[in-house]
Amino acid sequence: MPRVIRAKLHGLRVTMADLHYHGSITLDPEHCEAAGIYPTEFVDVWNKNSGARLSTYVIFGEPGSRCCVLNGAAARTCQVGDELIIAAADEIAPEQLYDVKPKVVTFTPNNDIDQILAYEVFKSGKRPFDFRIVDVKGTPRSGVSAVHNYPYVDMRAIRADLKAKGLADPAIEDFIGRFLTR
Repeated sequence: MPRVIRAKLHGLRVTMADLHYHGSITLDPEHCEAAGIYPTEFVDVWNKNSGARLSTYVIFGEPGSRCCVLNGAAARTCQVGDELIIAAADEIAPEQLYDVKPKVVTFTPNNDIDQILAYEVFKSGKRPFDFRIVDVKGTPRSGVSAVHNYPYVDMRAIRADLKAKGLADPAIEDFIGRFLTR
C-alpha cells in the first residue's frame, strides 16, 4: 500500500533546541490539533534551511506557546529560527485516497497559524486520481473552495499585498474568493 501524507505543519519555525532532553519534537498542541497530529505519533521533520531530514515522535508543549523544540539528537539538525516541515503519514489503499483530506497548516514567521489547507484527490475528466489544494480556513463563503493546483500558493503574501494597496479585510476576502478560488 502507498504511504501518503496524513497531516502537515508547513513553515513552523524552531523556537529552541535541547540536546540533553530524551528526544522527540515538542509542539504546541493547538498546532497539532489544527493539522490532526497526535502526541507520541512519529513524524518526518524536514529542515528547509539546512536540508536535514529526520524521523521522531511528537510530545506536546504548552498550549498557545507556538513552540517547536527539537530534543535530543534531533537538536543537532537545526538552529533557532529554521523553518521546518513536519509531516505525519499513513498507509492506505489507492481507492481510499478519495476519502482522505490531509490538513496542511501554514505559519507566519512568529508561528501563528496563517492558513489551514487540505489536499484533495478526486476523479477528473483527465485522470482517475487528480489533485488540488483547498482553503478550509479564512474563506468567507460557506464550504471548501479550491486555492489552485499549485503547491506554493502564499495566501499570506497575497493578503498583505492587497492590504498594502489599501483594501479592507472584507474586500480582500471577496477578491480572494472571486479570483483565487475555483
